[in-house]
Amino acid sequence: MAESHPQQTNKDQKASVSARKKALLLGKILGLASEDDYRPSQASITERAQFRLQKQQVQHQLNLETIFALALNYTPSDVTGEDLDPDWSYQFFQMAEQIQSRRMQDLWARILASEIVKPGKFSLRTLATLKNLTQREAQLLEKALGMSVKMNAETRYKLLSGYRISGGLQQYFRKTSQVNIGLSKYGLPYSNILTLMDAGILHNSEFETGLLDKNSDILLSMTEQQFKISPKNNNSLFSYYRFTPVGDELSLLVQANVENEYVRALKETLKAGFSVK
Repeated sequence: MAESHPQQTNKDQKASVSARKKALLLGKILGLASEDDYRPSQASITERAQFRLQKQQVQHQLNLETIFALALNYTPSDVTGEDLDPDWSYQFFQMAEQIQSRRMQDLWARILASEIVKPGKFSLRTLATLKNLTQREAQLLEKALGMSVKMNAETRYKLLSGYRISGGLQQYFRKTSQVNIGLSKYGLPYSNILTLMDAGILHNSEFETGLLDKNSDILLSMTEQQFKISPKNNNSLFSYYRFTPVGDELSLLVQANVENEYVRALKETLKAGFSVK
């Protein structure tokens, strides 16, 4: 008889907990569960409120200490530090104390370390967006950045959605002048793009580049690789989703990975209207 793996068993047990039991576990947050010498049934509502606030304060302190310890790991000792703006640091710690996910705590730690080295990179607006960002939205941001490109010397990422021929005779000899890049095939359907828009990470509409010069190479840089393309005519342009200023700031934090399968598909899609080098 095959032995079950301990980790898998724990996962199965965790997944099999009833919804009611899950709900009852939330009572700990509200101070409605017995702990050590504390019995909620024997406590007044004022005492229960005080107990809940005490638990909350302890959790907030733990969150801050964890973020601070992580930030120390990201702060270099061979670089001159700067004084933080007192209003910025106050708001930072007010928001950071509520961050419990270890993955999100790591993002906040990197912001703090970055600001100590060079203040002004991350606005309070970005902190407010990040505070309300769920783990799923953070994963979608990571996915979108892994599929985005910088064109030539640009510093901002573009999430290409397609390209088209605008004007010229060639547009009359094609079945369609629009070629879409299959973002949904690689884990980023339009519903996910709408989620990023609602989160304030992407602008709410598509944009287009100007007409691309047939005689000039375009360097497309992704987080881990780059390649060159050149338009086959002078009437081509890209459509793309643009990151908001908040999205641009958050892109400095996210370690996005480029999927080779997506890069290969992107190159194949571009070959109809570009020479890919």
